[in-house]
Amino acid sequence: MSNTNNANNVTAGKPKIGGAVYRAPKGTTLPTDATSALAAEFKCLGYCSEDGLSNGNDRSNSNVSAWGGDVVLNMTNAGSDTFTLTLIETLNEEVLKTVYGSDNVTTALEGKDITVAVNGGSDEESVYVFELILKDGALKRIVVPCASVTALGEIKYIDTDAVGYNITLTAVNDSKGNSHYEYIHLKSE
Repeated sequence: MSNTNNANNVTAGKPKIGGAVYRAPKGTTLPTDATSALAAEFKCLGYCSEDGLSNGNDRSNSNVSAWGGDVVLNMTNAGSDTFTLTLIETLNEEVLKTVYGSDNVTTALEGKDITVAVNGGSDEESVYVFELILKDGALKRIVVPCASVTALGEIKYIDTDAVGYNITLTAVNDSKGNSHYEYIHLKSE
């Protein structure tokens, strides 16, 4: 391991070809690496906008000061772990189920007719997987064991841009106290 700067460790994140965002019912067996095939329960949510995926973690801390003002204890407080993206395959049944809740979307005529019941929203919890390709073909998989859609941005219907659902997913800690896992597989040289 080098103790100097290394430009080879700088990367960008592109979506994996063929699908980068997947959703499965809560409780689905989770992948534990960056390369194994996803279980059949995972459904592709299709294309996302060019803004990509954002991961926010709003951890905060509080300090305990002693008499005289010296900081004697720094405590990290729990925060929320969120993922924000815009789903642009708005005719995809799985996207509609993600945004409005599985129970609020019905299909008929072999999937040709879709009905969406829009109401106060759904607190449906699901498993999410994000698949990325990094520099030099390295693979990164982000696994969120439990999250729900907690925000939906304004939906615009204009002729100069794709209709999209800008959603924020908020993760819930699993039994180990983790909100998500990241797996990276580096390609051999």
